[in-house]
Amino acid sequence: MSITTALFQHHKYCDEIFADAEEACANADWEAGAAAFQLLRGQLETHFSSEEELLFPAFEAASGMTSGPTEVMRGEHRQMRDLLAQMQGAISSRDSDAFGGAAETLLILMQQHNMKEENILYPMCDDHLRSSDIGAALAERLKQA
Repeated sequence: MSITTALFQHHKYCDEIFADAEEACANADWEAGAAAFQLLRGQLETHFSSEEELLFPAFEAASGMTSGPTEVMRGEHRQMRDLLAQMQGAISSRDSDAFGGAAETLLILMQQHNMKEENILYPMCDDHLRSSDIGAALAERLKQA
């Protein structure tokens, strides 16, 4: 198992929760939508934090790249957090159109972001960290997070 396998799998789980939240809010089922959205927001924050606090610093230390791909990913995390805040506001005001617009933008951003991580950054992280002493411990910490 690679160091980043747990993160890759977590992308898929977040995609499923996203679909549940989007469907419920589109159908004005605000109770189910709010519950699914809170789960999504919590899971995304856990995911972002795992990368920002564990994976990215380890990769930067091992590779010496501090202003490269990890900085781009941090910027995209900020954009996604902003969209999540917009979506929360739309749920609070029960505004299906506002929720749908922010959700559509978030979905596109998440798809692009996940592709970059899964096809570029995660393989780079695995290559740089696999042979290091931190690799196995990091994989376990990411799996637990």
